[in-house]
Amino acid sequence: MAFIKEESEDIKIEEVFSLKQEVSEEQTACQLTGTDQCGSKQEQYLFEMKENSILSLQKYPFTRRSHEEKKRIKDLGPDRPNLQINQQSSNRGRSYTRAFSSASYGKRSWLAGCNVSHAFYCFPCVLFQCPGTETPWTTSGVRDLKHLSEKCKRHESSRSHLDNAMRLQFFGKLSIAEQLDERCRIGSRRHNEEVTKNRHILSRIIDCVKFCCAFELALRESESSDKPGIFHGLVDLVASLDGVLKEHLENATVFKGTSETVQNELLDCMLSVVKEHIIKEAQSCGFLSIQVDETADIATQCQLALVLRYIDAKSNVQERFFELIPLHSATADSIGTALKERLAVILPEDQKSKLISLAHDGASVMRGVQKKIQDVYPNAHFIHCYAHQPNLIIQQATSRIPKVRTFFSDLGGFASFFSRSPKHTDVLDKVVAHRLPKSSNVRWDFHSRAINTVFEHREDLTRCFETIRDSGDFDPITVREAGAFAMLLEDQDFKFFLQLFYNIMSHVDLLYTKLQKKDIDTLDIKPSIQKFQLGIQNIRNSLHSLVDQISADGSQAKRRRLLSPKGHERIAAEVCNIIMGHTMERFSFTNHLVSATLLQGDRFEQFMVAFPEDTLKMTLKAYPVLNGSKLKTELSLIYCKEEFRACCGAVDLLQLFMENNLEEVFSETITLLKILITTPMTTAEAKRCFSTLKRIKTFLRNSMTQERLNALAMLSLEKKLVTEITDFNQKVIEKFASQKERRATFLFK
Repeated sequence: MAFIKEESEDIKIEEVFSLKQEVSEEQTACQLTGTDQCGSKQEQYLFEMKENSILSLQKYPFTRRSHEEKKRIKDLGPDRPNLQINQQSSNRGRSYTRAFSSASYGKRSWLAGCNVSHAFYCFPCVLFQCPGTETPWTTSGVRDLKHLSEKCKRHESSRSHLDNAMRLQFFGKLSIAEQLDERCRIGSRRHNEEVTKNRHILSRIIDCVKFCCAFELALRESESSDKPGIFHGLVDLVASLDGVLKEHLENATVFKGTSETVQNELLDCMLSVVKEHIIKEAQSCGFLSIQVDETADIATQCQLALVLRYIDAKSNVQERFFELIPLHSATADSIGTALKERLAVILPEDQKSKLISLAHDGASVMRGVQKKIQDVYPNAHFIHCYAHQPNLIIQQATSRIPKVRTFFSDLGGFASFFSRSPKHTDVLDKVVAHRLPKSSNVRWDFHSRAINTVFEHREDLTRCFETIRDSGDFDPITVREAGAFAMLLEDQDFKFFLQLFYNIMSHVDLLYTKLQKKDIDTLDIKPSIQKFQLGIQNIRNSLHSLVDQISADGSQAKRRRLLSPKGHERIAAEVCNIIMGHTMERFSFTNHLVSATLLQGDRFEQFMVAFPEDTLKMTLKAYPVLNGSKLKTELSLIYCKEEFRACCGAVDLLQLFMENNLEEVFSETITLLKILITTPMTTAEAKRCFSTLKRIKTFLRNSMTQERLNALAMLSLEKKLVTEITDFNQKVIEKFASQKERRATFLFK
């Protein structure tokens, strides 16, 4: 045995088989001679040939053996020889010796021993030796008798040991899946059938929520079963056409799907799906602009409407409502912090240069926000809300001149008079057959519709007021007010300003309509402004004839404070001057906006003779992403081609390049076009968003969380996008199912 102890660790697998031959020869010789001199080699061979011994398993791994050998080793179990382990210890000055006891094997079925290394091993771990298996139990062994019990407990609690023990137990048997194959298939099939049914039901409920949101219908619960709300009525209607949903609603005890809680969870999931789609589009586009406007809801809660503008993969301009952000205060710090938090979600760190503009209404607090945003997003230039400008221009014209301010105050009285009483409205309908527009707090309403209505139906309105005075059916206050309005309609001052602003408002409405277009760009702005200024200048030049016309109609009694013709002309000229002056100031192209002139079709012929070097330098300074030399070469070529001069606006020019596959040829020009198109000329979309939200919240003004408000806004304003998202309902269901543990099953096996 001494020979085995000293030499066994150096024995190779091949030596075992050569040793087998030597032992066989030695046994034959011993039998012939009748001697017993072959003890040492025979003993070593018999030890080596024990397939389940630790030494054999270490030298010839279990995983490399044949299936028959593996089965034999499993049947043999762990090798448990007597080990020569003696351990000297002392405790409280008293010495004692711990020795090996075969009883140690009986405590744990996985314990094996090796009488070469005289150590304990883990039989399953030696067999499979998975990554993470503890080294002492598979290679060197454990000899510490004092702490053997603790080490065994720690090892058998490890993940690797449990995995190896399970693999050993299942070796040679059918796998779990095979053992339960038929039962699993039947269970999985039944489970998936139930999931399909539940998904179908939930999809129908989602369709009902989408319908109510798209058409701004109430989702609130109704306390009475006799009078269900719109949402429940719609669900009942769908159930009458869908037998599966009908059966579910009649028999459901676990999950019905129509409660307010489920509504809110579905709205949250739908909002999440749409926002993820918008973020994905925004991150894949070339450039991004944001439009923001601070506003308030019905409860006067300060909120920030956020709209994203970009060019999608199909080269279409998109303005997507993203969120209504609640604000603690309307300060620059509060707004700037809220915007930076949202932008960090929309644009990753490596895409900060894609944000090229921040559009808002130009209030002083927003200019403070601009500085905070530019500290993080250096290319985010300030863009004033161009659609908001006509309102400011008219306000300047109407607030500085007392006579004009009085005119608009009197004008607002007509709508107030008729809106106070149904009897007043009834007379209006019979005599005039045209309603006066109601007064509105929306900031871009310039009273133009009221001016047009009063001007076009002035004589009918006079008859209407006289009818009220002469009918005898109204109280004295109403009769007195009707007489005052009838006199006002014949007043020369009122008639003059009514005619003047009727002429002006037609140009204002035309400009505002142009600025309200979603796909408007900087190339469209300048000719529109020039046309507007020319129209106002023509009105100013024709003031003398307008004054003469009003004076010729002044045969009726004059009021005591009637203005002279010269006074009319002076005030009208001042109104026109204010409008033209503020138009030039507010719509001036400065800094980065001047880059739009580089691609202004009506100037291509001029630029062909004298290239706009200064404008190009300003453009390159504003947008360092552009390659200046290549852009200049491309522009020079464009200026020389007559076919490009017919393009009206940046959108038309971009589509021309795309349709003719010129993206690579005019790469820098296309980049500049995308910048110009992405740069918004209006934040009216943000105001339109909130106008819609105001109507939605009217249905639910009693209780609405910010998340529900955002979801309703998104589904109403982006209803077209919702219909375009592939598998929208299924994506919502996936999110709904993963939010928390559901009593109904929605996930397939």
